[in-house]
Amino acid sequence: MPGGFVCSGRLKCEADSDAIRQVVLTERPLRKLYTKEQRALYRAHAPDGIELDDLAVLGPIFVLKLKWQPRSFARKMVAEMWLYPDGARIFELSTKCLPSEAFQVAVEARVYLSEHGIDLSGEQQTKTRTALEFFAAELA
Repeated sequence: MPGGFVCSGRLKCEADSDAIRQVVLTERPLRKLYTKEQRALYRAHAPDGIELDDLAVLGPIFVLKLKWQPRSFARKMVAEMWLYPDGARIFELSTKCLPSEAFQVAVEARVYLSEHGIDLSGEQQTKTRTALEFFAAELA
């Protein structure tokens, strides 16, 4: 992001389409989509009194995702286009690194993108915050 960057982490697992469909149709509790480790992480960081099953399912959002290894950049890149139901869209380019490499990789990525004509001065917004704001407005 111009003027900064976003650091993130994940604790992922596979969830099959049928399990997700059952949760969306309220035939299965939301917490059942998550592993014990993920539920423990949620309990450790969620506000008091809000359980996983208290959360609302938001979406869907159509996402186009491409992973590739650029010829002149030492790291794999990921491009995502999030297409929101109201026609808005967000395009994100990202790469991964160890925490100790963050500043060096950020500089290298900015140089690479600039050299390839990517304008880094545009208004920035995170795709997750935008999705939460969009669907929260729909719930209200």
